[in-house]
Order: sequence, then C-alpha cells, then structure tokens
Amino acid sequence: MTEAATVLAAGAVVTAEAIADGRTSARAVVETTLARIAAGNTRLHAFITVLADEARAEADMLDALQARGQRRGPLHGVPVAVKDIIDVSGQRTRAGSITRDHLPAAAADAWCVSRLRAAGAIVVGKTHTVEYAFGGWGTNPVAGTPVNPHDRETHRVPGGSSSGTGVAVSAGLVPIGFGTDTGGSVRLPAAWCGTVGHKTSMGLISRAGVVPLALHFDTIGPLARSVRDAAVMSQVMLGSDPADASTEGAPGLDLVAGLEAGVRGLTLGGLALDPDIAVDPAVAASFNAAAAALEKAGARLVSFALPDSLRTYAQDAGELMMVEGAHHHGALARETPSRLGDWAARRIGGGFDIAATRYFAGVETRRIRMAAANALLADNGIDALILPTTPAPAVPLSQVDEAAAPGIFTRFANYLEWCGVSVPVAPTTAGLPVGFQIVAPQFRDAMALRIARSVEQAVGGPLPLPG
Repeated sequence: MTEAATVLAAGAVVTAEAIADGRTSARAVVETTLARIAAGNTRLHAFITVLADEARAEADMLDALQARGQRRGPLHGVPVAVKDIIDVSGQRTRAGSITRDHLPAAAADAWCVSRLRAAGAIVVGKTHTVEYAFGGWGTNPVAGTPVNPHDRETHRVPGGSSSGTGVAVSAGLVPIGFGTDTGGSVRLPAAWCGTVGHKTSMGLISRAGVVPLALHFDTIGPLARSVRDAAVMSQVMLGSDPADASTEGAPGLDLVAGLEAGVRGLTLGGLALDPDIAVDPAVAASFNAAAAALEKAGARLVSFALPDSLRTYAQDAGELMMVEGAHHHGALARETPSRLGDWAARRIGGGFDIAATRYFAGVETRRIRMAAANALLADNGIDALILPTTPAPAVPLSQVDEAAAPGIFTRFANYLEWCGVSVPVAPTTAGLPVGFQIVAPQFRDAMALRIARSVEQAVGGPLPLPG
C-alpha cells in the first residue's frame, strides 16, 4: 500500500483517489494526520481542539462503507480542519474568545461542515482564530497566535482571521480546512502561509451555524494545498439553504470542470493600486513574473482602475463591519473589565461611534459603487482582475501594527460582493510565501479558480511544504 503521508502531502483529491483505489485507507490517513498534529501543534499552535477518537471512528466507518462498494463522495476519507467560529456537533464554538466558554456545545454541524461530511471528509479538529474573526494579522492575545511555519527562527504573522487553518494546511497537518472571509480572512493567511485560499462569492455558501461578524460581508471559503483541492471543497459546500437568505437564487455552478481550460482569450485587468501604498519589491517581482506567464499563456493583460480607490473601499467596508460587529457582539466590548482582547474590543466597540445615519448612507453608497464597478468591468470586457494579495510578505509578530488593517488589497472584493482566489507564486529569497490574487464578479468563481489554476501551473505547482 502507498504510505498515507505521501498522498496527504499531495493534497485532498490525491488522498481521496488513493483511498478509492485501495492504495491506502481512511484509517491510515487519519492516523498519519493525528501523528503530524501531535508532532507539530505544540510549536505551531494551529489547533485548539483535536478530535482524535471521533476521527478514528469516522474513518473506520468510511473504510467499512467502501468495503461494501460504497463511497460518500469526492472527499471520502480526507481529513479537514474547522475554524473555531464554525459549529461542529458536540463541540463548543469559542470564536477565539473566553467570552464563549460558558456556552454549551453545538447541537449540530454548520451547513458547510455537514456538506463536507456528506462528501466523505473527516473532521479532525478545530483551529484557532482571531477573536470573533475581526483582524487580518492573525493575532490573538487571549488564545495565542499561531506560528507561520515558513520561518523556524522568527514568529511571523500567519494572517487572519483564519490563522489556525492557514497554518495547519501550510504545514501539512491537514490537506484542506475551513476559513471565513469578511475582509480578507481566507486570502491573507493563504498568502502569508503559502496555500490556496478561495473567498467565495456572497451568497454561494450558507453561513448557517457560523458565528457572525458582519453578514453583509461574511463568506465561507477553503484553504487548501492546491487550486483543485480548493475547487472541490467549495463545490461540495455550495447550494441554497433556507437558513441563510443570501443563498436564495444562487446559481448552480460547476467549479471543477473548467479548471484546466487555461487563460487563452481571457482579458485580465491589472488593477491600479493606490499610489501611496508601497509594494515590497519581492512581492512585486513575484507578481509580475506570474502575470507575464499568464500573458505568455494567451491572456490579454490590460491596465484597469476601479471607480474608487482601494483605500476608499477598505475604509468604508471597515466602518460597516464595525457597526455590524457592534450589533452582534457589542455588549462584550462594553463590559468592565472587558474579557475581550484590547484590539478586538476596540474594533467591535468602534461601531458604537458611528451614527445610524452614517451607517445607512454607507449601505446606500455601497450599492451604488457595486453597480458602478460591475458595469465598468462589463463595459471593458474584463474577465477578472489581478493584483498581489498583500503588499508585503509576513512580518514578524513583534512588528505588527494592530491599528493598521492589512487587508488593503482584499477588502474591496468583500465590499463589492465579488469572489477572489489567492494562489502562491515564487517565494522571496528568504523563503517567505507571496500571494497572487485573482478577483472576479459575483458568481464568477469558476473563472477565478480557472485563472488561479493557470497561475499554479505557471509557477510549477503548489508551494512545497516547509521543512
């Protein structure tokens, strides 16, 4: 039989195929995964809870099912990590905060978790997150900050808020995991940890069973070793759910069939960046090389500017997020003494300082801007936009400025209800990952993933696991 560690290193789809072919088993895959978590989690601080007994029992059931000639779906036997703002039946959902320690365990899986289980995935644990998912650096002074696995000497930021999942996938503890993205929280850890992150279109995947931050922006998305793994994970999650009105009328998409179609004939807009935002030379070099490879593969690259600046979108999105965060969790920010970390309390509590008239004006302005941006893309025949995921590689934890929002290149996609994919390209000379971002209009997820796959091919495949 094939070593389970070999197929796991190749990702979720390869692992599922190996189990299907009898080259390994779900139990062997789970045991290897649990051993990797046991060996690495003390240093990496990715998992808050490991569900070893539950995962073994699930694996044995899946192996027995396969022995009878039956398989659950395309992720049969594949281990998955769940960000701890997402409900897993029988487990507490802490949202990275001690303020939820008194709550009972979840009575049922979140929609997205139930869809993964139906496809055969095995939940092996829950991963750390920024408190209430409100922060892009990945820091959590209350529960601890996961360690970016690409630097063994310096504790660098993992990206947030899906910090634990980004680290777990990047380090090879699991091949896929759940993230959520309100302003970049899937794509930032993907970029800084060197994985693929898919921020799905608003309304594509139900948020039922997920602790909300800002429902006008919250989306579910995978972090994965490869674009195909991300596409398969997103595919099994999508669908209309009466418990989340945003999914009503969402189209049925095939995110997998066209992945290998390439970019020939596509028009890609190289997004104009705000002139006052400095891009690290190493990030710019990696991005430009990958963009040139897309052009060589047949894409037409044009310069493109959105109607408003990235900073305008980011600042206005941040205000709306703060108001919604205060609506959902504001009582915690007003406790004396506060049990929230200082910056979580500031971000959530900041929503109280924004007048209702200003909030509703912001909502109306957003709708106008969404229409303008969609029309501009359509009028210019732009299939998708490309830009770096972050201005710079992951910084040391000691250099984080919590007052700064690192999602300056990501928030606009949430603001416009678009989809986005971050895919790793050539790392810096210091070995730090660099993310290349593809952003496309709402429900053009298949297009964004198709372009991301072309980038992945151009740079030689998924980034190697860190040593």
